[in-house]
Amino acid sequence: MNVSYEIIWHGRGGQGAVTAAKILTEAAFYEGFKGVSAKPAYFSERRGAPVAVHTRVSQAPIRSYSNVTHPDIAVVLDDKLLDMVNVTSGLKEGGLLIINSTKTPQDLGLDGRFTIAVTDAFRSSEAAGLIVQGNVLISSSILGPFIAASNLISLKSLEQALKNKFTGISLQRNIMAVRLACQDTSVYPAESTGMQEASRATV
Repeated sequence: MNVSYEIIWHGRGGQGAVTAAKILTEAAFYEGFKGVSAKPAYFSERRGAPVAVHTRVSQAPIRSYSNVTHPDIAVVLDDKLLDMVNVTSGLKEGGLLIINSTKTPQDLGLDGRFTIAVTDAFRSSEAAGLIVQGNVLISSSILGPFIAASNLISLKSLEQALKNKFTGISLQRNIMAVRLACQDTSVYPAESTGMQEASRATV
């Protein structure tokens, strides 16, 4: 039986959505998925403009490279995009919505059709020292909720992917950011988003 997942990432130019998607697909390969792909789609090629990345991971070779229209998982790197983009468009009923935010799903106006994982990726990256010229880098910390809220990848596979991109103190900071974001993730199961979060992950 072929197990596959489709993921769409919503971010702004310069936030690291493309980098995060590439790290995730590499980690998925180490996890045992043989087919992985990540394709960005720019609305406007300028810093701060909305960007979407369409990702697929599969146990079999991937033969479709079209845009993802019915994702299993949607990732939002900036909760302000909720006012600009319909981030749940096509998201499968009971699918996973990951949001970088300090707010609860109820505060964000989201209903209970999806499992929602919320983490403050900015805070985790700041705590890990991932700040360059005043910009907080969240391309790694936004991956923490994948460990917290899904069975898609393990921390071991993700750290292996990070080791291929970073070295030294940079690697240590990125791993720390992932771990902190994972620990800080609140998971709200589908149909329970108005209630207290069901769980917090531990690593």
